[in-house]
Amino acid sequence: MKKIIFTLFLTALIFSCTEDKSEVTTVSGNALGTTFHIKYFSTIDFDVETKVDSVFEAVNKSMSTYLANSDISKINKGDSTIQVDHMFREVFQLSKKINKKTKGYFDPTVGNLVNFYGFGADKISLPTEKTHDSLMNYVGLEKINLTENNYIKKENPQIYLEFNAIGKGYAVDRLSKMFENEKVKNYLVEVGGEIRASGKNLENEQLWRVGIDDPQQDETERSIAKIVSLNNTALATSGNYRKFRIDSVTGQRFVHTINPKTGFSEKSDILSASVLAKTCAEADGYATAFMAMGSEKSILLVEKLPEIEAYFIYDDNGNLKTFTSTGFEKNLLEK
Repeated sequence: MKKIIFTLFLTALIFSCTEDKSEVTTVSGNALGTTFHIKYFSTIDFDVETKVDSVFEAVNKSMSTYLANSDISKINKGDSTIQVDHMFREVFQLSKKINKKTKGYFDPTVGNLVNFYGFGADKISLPTEKTHDSLMNYVGLEKINLTENNYIKKENPQIYLEFNAIGKGYAVDRLSKMFENEKVKNYLVEVGGEIRASGKNLENEQLWRVGIDDPQQDETERSIAKIVSLNNTALATSGNYRKFRIDSVTGQRFVHTINPKTGFSEKSDILSASVLAKTCAEADGYATAFMAMGSEKSILLVEKLPEIEAYFIYDDNGNLKTFTSTGFEKNLLEK
């Protein structure tokens, strides 16, 4: 499961003026089952709260498994008459791309397994005699397709599709698009720990900065492992290292994540996977996949993918280690 494992360097200032007369505005609240924080500079006044709400409402209506009347919920219940919108199509096509690049380690059809393990929006609805092995019959993104007319076609009606591992990142991208339509060039958008930045923080005339948590911190105090400078890019972090377990024999730290290749909730040696990409949805999807892949496979893949950069905190036989790709290293700052 995902946790918000970052620290955002925002001020409490609501309105002030910079030298170029741009006003700084901060907006925060709850959406998509998590929190969001936005900070931007603009010379134009517009109803930002209404526009932000409308973005979340549209994303929810399209792909929230927590809303019974959303398109994705209707599709999961067997409704084949739903014609999905452009947002659904974009997320589906990106999911196909990441699924292929990660050789199946990112797979939105794990919904039945997510529900089976108690992590999803729905209780498992299959008959009790259905075993874990039978659930795997409904896993595999190759078993579901989207027609040119935007209808979902499944090999089996029991296939349960969910975009929770990429949806918050996509919502960040939609919010960013909204600001760009309003001619806002300098902004930072964060939803549930997924972030996209544009331009600068005009209060200090520097690129936006965010922090990645130190996994060795205790429960009462947060400390920063790395500070990342965001140069018109997106950052997503997956991990659950606040609830990692320690093997009593080896001393190794690990977290549990659902492996779509096996269908089991398995140990992962990666405690935190942070990914930089052009879009937040892409960063979000890859960060999720890396948690299932583990450090060895993930490092090999990152070095082959020019479109992303990554920073991993992982356990190597009881010793905490890090991997930083060349591009990610260029964005790190001294604490």
